[in-house]
Amino acid sequence: MANENGVRRRISKFLASRPGIILVGLTIGVIAPLLQQQGNPPNMGICVACFERDTAGALGLHRFEKAQYIRPEIIGFVLGAMVSAFLFREFKPRGGSAPIARFLLGVFAATGALVFLGCPWRALLRLAGGDGNALLGLAGLAVGVGIGSLFLRRGYTLGRSSPAPFLSGLILPMVMLLFLGLLATRASFGKDQAIFFSAKGPGAMHAALLVSLAAGLGIGLLAQRSRFCTMGAIRDAVLIRDFHLLSGVVALIVAAFATNLLLGQFRSLPADKIIGHSNHLWNFLGMALAGLAFALAGGCPGRQLFLSGEGDGDAAVFVCGMIVGAAFAHNFFLAGAPDAVKDGVLTVGGPGHYGQIAVVAGLAFCTLLGLTARRKV
Repeated sequence: MANENGVRRRISKFLASRPGIILVGLTIGVIAPLLQQQGNPPNMGICVACFERDTAGALGLHRFEKAQYIRPEIIGFVLGAMVSAFLFREFKPRGGSAPIARFLLGVFAATGALVFLGCPWRALLRLAGGDGNALLGLAGLAVGVGIGSLFLRRGYTLGRSSPAPFLSGLILPMVMLLFLGLLATRASFGKDQAIFFSAKGPGAMHAALLVSLAAGLGIGLLAQRSRFCTMGAIRDAVLIRDFHLLSGVVALIVAAFATNLLLGQFRSLPADKIIGHSNHLWNFLGMALAGLAFALAGGCPGRQLFLSGEGDGDAAVFVCGMIVGAAFAHNFFLAGAPDAVKDGVLTVGGPGHYGQIAVVAGLAFCTLLGLTARRKV
């Protein structure tokens, strides 16, 4: 037992170190392009926002037929993080910190991400795959997180979470197990009823179930203990000049770039193949909204899934908000449209009027929350 505890402590210490977080970033940066090579969409080896959108579509929460598939990577993130939390005795059910605010932050985070057409992870992977449009998204992300960091410096808080019953910490992992069962059995509840599977488009592009699930489990195990977080990397750099997490993010980009080169996936894709758009203003503003929402909620979408796996009910509420927000994005025409080429003519995509209004409303909500939810002195 003592030897086992010693091994656990050494692993835990390594993953929490600078070399450890770099190794995690390198691992994610290799796995994501490999998932693309195995069937996931271009420059979308991993995208939490897109995968939650696809999962929402599979459940019938939206009816956009090109984005309907329960993504095993999301399931793996939560379950892998749960296993890690139990192994390192960090499974601590908790919650109760401003749930409705966190839910709405999740809704607006998904809205902003889907206006850009990607979460922070996908923005990094798009850049590492040769899509220069990702630079505007990353700039917006940095600005949004930077504004959120200023609110944190001025005392912003949603209050402390409280210990919760053990079973409550298992709810989201059990939901993910249910999703896995529905996916594995390709369950159907009647003609034209869920579970839905895309016949074409991004939702029809996916690696084999076991490959995707194994990738998600592995990343969940590593990222839970290392605290890997794209939002946290920017926040720590801005607030305390700590570049520990940022080193993992840089490692992800380097590894993804190198892996794409080796696989022949680094290339400038035609505008109608990148599953993104070149509307620079809304690439920037969409991710600015997402970054601000992530900062106010305390983690990027990947980190929220990992926290959910270790029993954090507040993170689980945010995850539910993102899934609902992703459904809203397609039900109410908020998501950005990708660039399209017809008869040799490029049509620049981006959000329509409703999506633009939603981004402005989201920025207003997050700003108001950041200004008013402050620690009482």
